[in-house]
Amino acid sequence: MKILYGTGNPAKLDAMKRHLVGLGIEVIGLRDIDMEIPEVMEDGNTPLENARKKAVEYYQAFQMPVFSCDSGLYIENIPEEEQPGVHVRTINGNYLSDDEMIDYYVGLAEKYGDLKAQYKNAICLVLNEQDIFEAMTEGMASEPFIITSKPHKIRKKGFPLDSLSIDIKSGKYYYDLGEEELDEVAVGDGFLEFFKQHFHV
Repeated sequence: MKILYGTGNPAKLDAMKRHLVGLGIEVIGLRDIDMEIPEVMEDGNTPLENARKKAVEYYQAFQMPVFSCDSGLYIENIPEEEQPGVHVRTINGNYLSDDEMIDYYVGLAEKYGDLKAQYKNAICLVLNEQDIFEAMTEGMASEPFIITSKPHKIRKKGFPLDSLSIDIKSGKYYYDLGEEELDEVAVGDGFLEFFKQHFHV
């Protein structure tokens, strides 16, 4: 089965392909679609609301099975008004570039010390008008990690916060982890279980 992953981020597409290998699903991204891509306003209050909105609108546009994911970043021991949640890149109404995003979170880590954080992830799968499945489980969340104020010298487009992210177990920056190690800490097994459940594999 061919299924559209509603993302234009090649790094996210590659990570999901690696995660779902062996399921017999051909995963393509928005850049593989030779049609106009609708602009979806991600204005939900939770990752699940945003994932649902993207998946439904992409299905309506392309009439093929599609899934979309969304994440929220949740940081321990900072005031609620500074909690990123679903607004990881949009701060005070401004959409941040990769460099601006790094500068902002460096500032938070300098203000409060190393930050213990976790991504909470959600998914919505639209197979057709009737079959719509969604989830936001603990098994889909990332491993807790540290956001530090000292950026790694490497930066990769599309994943700016990885240059500040440190795996708690190994003490390594995300950029110093191998692909398989990074997939394990960044994407919970809940995504794989979700697809196994709905594709009966």
